[in-house]
Amino acid sequence: MADLRPPTGLYFEDYQVGDSIVSQGRTIAEADIVNFASLSGDWNPLHVDAEAAKQTSFGERIAHGMLVLSMATGLSERLGFMRDTVIAFMELNWQFRAAVKIGDTVRVQATVSEVKPMPRLGGGYVTFKVQVLNQNNAVVQRGTWTVLVKNRPQ
Repeated sequence: MADLRPPTGLYFEDYQVGDSIVSQGRTIAEADIVNFASLSGDWNPLHVDAEAAKQTSFGERIAHGMLVLSMATGLSERLGFMRDTVIAFMELNWQFRAAVKIGDTVRVQATVSEVKPMPRLGGGYVTFKVQVLNQNNAVVQRGTWTVLVKNRPQ
């Protein structure tokens, strides 16, 4: 019987500064916002109360910034390059640049900006410059993610 599991991710030695990848898109639904509010306990009216949100500068409900960040990590994981090879998520430096509304579609662009061997940890740090883009190619969130990635088995 054939092994239908997805291949493992990239090992530390596979990464080079400048490597880049873009995820598929994901449209933000009202259910996403309600589910995230329930999970996180963040019931801020800006996210869950249509009438209250109309009175804000956004004019309507917007997605939680942390929801969009969480979706960005999920979109990245689905690309497969981190599967089974990332030891730990080590650092996050993040900016929330623009609102994401119900019906917006976001995708992630990740570019390797630094690689640093960490032999004593069994791999190395890979830092990505990450942008979350909406359907108009506007940057809605951006920053850097540093992950510890396994060395290739000998």
